[in-house]
Amino acid sequence: MVQPIGIGNEGREVFWNAEHFEPFLFLFTAVALGILGYGLYRRYQMWKAMGKPEMRMDNMGERVKLLLQNVLLQVKTSADAYPGIMHGLIFFGFFVLIFGAAFDATEFHITEPLGVAFLRGNFYLVFSFLMDLFGLAVLAGVLMAADRRYLKKPDRLGYKGEPDNRPDDAIVLLLIGGIIVTGFIIEALRISVTVEETPWEYWSFAGYALSHFFTGLDTDTAKAAHKFFWWLHTFIALGFIGYIPFSRLLHIVTTSANHFFMDMKPTGTIEPIRDFENAETFGVGQLEEFTWKQNFDLDACTRCGRCQDGCPAYLSGKPLSPKKLVQDLKTYWEQRAPLFVAAQKAAGEGGEMQIPEAEKAMVGEVIDLHELWACTNCMYCMENCSASIEHVPKIINMRQYKVLTEADFAGELQLTYRNMENNSNPWGVGSHVRADWAKEVGVKTLAEDPDVEYLFYVGCAGSFDDRGKKVSIALAKVLQAAGVKFGILGTEESCCGDSAMRGGNEYLYQTLAQMNIEAMNGYGVKKIIATCPHGYNALKKDYPHFGGNFEVYHHTEILADLISKGKITLKKPVTGTYVYHDSCFLGRYNQVYDEPRKVLKAVPGMKLTEMERNLAKSFCCGAGGARMWMEEDIGERINDMRTGQAIETGADTIAVGCPFCLTMMSDGIKDHKKEETMVSLDIAEIVWKAMDLEPAKEAASTEEGA
Repeated sequence: MVQPIGIGNEGREVFWNAEHFEPFLFLFTAVALGILGYGLYRRYQMWKAMGKPEMRMDNMGERVKLLLQNVLLQVKTSADAYPGIMHGLIFFGFFVLIFGAAFDATEFHITEPLGVAFLRGNFYLVFSFLMDLFGLAVLAGVLMAADRRYLKKPDRLGYKGEPDNRPDDAIVLLLIGGIIVTGFIIEALRISVTVEETPWEYWSFAGYALSHFFTGLDTDTAKAAHKFFWWLHTFIALGFIGYIPFSRLLHIVTTSANHFFMDMKPTGTIEPIRDFENAETFGVGQLEEFTWKQNFDLDACTRCGRCQDGCPAYLSGKPLSPKKLVQDLKTYWEQRAPLFVAAQKAAGEGGEMQIPEAEKAMVGEVIDLHELWACTNCMYCMENCSASIEHVPKIINMRQYKVLTEADFAGELQLTYRNMENNSNPWGVGSHVRADWAKEVGVKTLAEDPDVEYLFYVGCAGSFDDRGKKVSIALAKVLQAAGVKFGILGTEESCCGDSAMRGGNEYLYQTLAQMNIEAMNGYGVKKIIATCPHGYNALKKDYPHFGGNFEVYHHTEILADLISKGKITLKKPVTGTYVYHDSCFLGRYNQVYDEPRKVLKAVPGMKLTEMERNLAKSFCCGAGGARMWMEEDIGERINDMRTGQAIETGADTIAVGCPFCLTMMSDGIKDHKKEETMVSLDIAEIVWKAMDLEPAKEAASTEEGA
């Protein structure tokens, strides 16, 4: 009840002009909550109907932390400014308004009957101000969303220039906007009638300003309009609640849960196939062969398009869009999951399920093979997804199915895999020459001298590729000059297997990995230096699955450490402008961003610039995910796009820390006809040059042929 004006008496009546509506409100609320509960239960049955078991309840403390960060604090969502602000206004505004409504209800039903009133005096005035402020915040967010979706129409919200606007998108915005607008109208009509009794209502500044539009209405008309809009507001709000499980609003539940169920394993880790002996199929050819979490991912996607916004395959004109891939799988899941639910009910407990055969092949029809093989595994989609969806493992699982179960994959990969099987390198060069590069620089094998601190895992490019061998020589000379004790495996070293694994040939990968692990464990290797981020990532994260537990360092990490400790001195100034290209497997996979830049900044005379797409948003060179060994015959070449981005900076040298990137950037320079004015160099080569030591014979022409 409204109390007389006085110090501490400022307040309002909760059910003003709606004294007898409360029972009906409770009834309709119960109906809305019943619809919400039914919809969520129906969806829950679909979630649990398909998918293999997977543990996602470990590390509970970390999971709760991620939930708080990404749901309550909106850390991932706020990574992009405009959509982050837009979503933040709606989310935080709604959060405060719901809290306010709950506080209102508590006051009316619990504290006030007990003789305790919080919504009085200064507290009420501040409360009123905040409710209006956050109501306007929600309205601003809705207007920003409508402007973005229907006027600005960024490509990420569509596909290949075609907007992806659905009726559901408009309904959700209308519901949210309707709740706020009718709420302000109700407030304004109440104030217009009670303003003489409650002059403090100017603290409800939005409703107070709007109330001036109703000053000409007589009291009875204003009260009648108030009742109409009160019920309209109520039904819109209850409709919003009931609509949640049947609309994109479901992401309130699914995206929040998906953050909680994030993979706790190191970024980019691929779970190995454990049983090659007894399995009838390998990889994933149907939805039920995914894990439950991989299927749950599909329902968490909000179609925001952040994954698509930096996907090198999509931006270079390939058919792959990570967003479209997930949405196509979701559509297929929504068709298949109810059939599994019905089959489970029909079979009963312990009975045999009779699942209707799928009308479409998931791999090949639902997901086109050109999409499947266009992925470079660059991890941009997963790194930037605001819903913590795991795209890359799904793609690799489907590739495994095509390679291992159907033996259906590109001819170039057939040759690559054969070369790996026969000579343990993708080029097919005789494995007996793997250590020939080391002869003239005096690098010993562990068989010759096992008393070393580090194993230098050279990798295939560093052992067989002419350009890669120059990097190996440069690094070896730097390490020798710094007094680092290291050795190589020589002919006992095998391909790391990364391209085989990410190209779907898990069996070949495990064979190669186990050969390396056996050799390394045989020599008691503890620490490893790798120049190739692909080998570095595999040895560091994937080899532990098979007993290969080592401390693995990328050579830029070692170089940064040696420079900081004064063990190597960079005394010769370099000329020109350098730009560093972040390797996907070094950056997004392993968060090694600072060390390469620290090394370059330590070089005297270094003028270092950055590409617009750098760090976590760096653009792939196009070689990952086994794409290094495949032709690129659709759209623009990814390496040419990345080289073009480097050229735009005005740099004359592209610095890299990956042999794949070195090859792709060098090829891009040639394609852009910039060979006379631009080169690509590995950071080890730059350091060797800046040390100004006598170059080895093979290293003398480091920049030639770059």
